[in-house]
Amino acid sequence: QVQLVESGGGLVQSGGSLRLSCAVSGATLSDYNIGWFRQGPGKGREGISCINSSSGSTRYRDSVKGRFTLSRDNAKNTVFLQMINLKPEDTAVYTCAAYQMVSGDCSLLRTLYSDWGQGAQVTVSS
Repeated sequence: QVQLVESGGGLVQSGGSLRLSCAVSGATLSDYNIGWFRQGPGKGREGISCINSSSGSTRYRDSVKGRFTLSRDNAKNTVFLQMINLKPEDTAVYTCAAYQMVSGDCSLLRTLYSDWGQGAQVTVSS
C-alpha cells in the first residue's frame, strides 16, 4: 500500500514562499503520478498540480501557473511543491495523492487517485 506524508506547511505573509514535501513509501515513486490538491475554507477540493514521476512532465491549474513549481527526487521518493508569491486565497489544506501510472501525462481528475496523504495546512495572511 502506498503511503504519502506531507510536510512543510505553515503560516506565511502574502507574497511569501513555502515548499511542501510529499514523501512516498511502499512504492517506487517513478511508477506513480503524484498530484497536489487543496481545500480552502468553505470550498471544495481542487487539483492544483500533478507530475508524471517517470518523465517529470507536469500540469498546473491556471490559478497557480507561474507561482507553483512541482518537482520530484526519485532517489528520495519525494515530490516537492515550491510555492512563491503566495496569496490569501491560497490558504487551504494541501494534500498529495498518487495513482499508478499509465501512458501519457498526469491528470488532475480526483477520482483517478487511489492513495492520499493526511494533508498540510497552509495559511497566507494579508
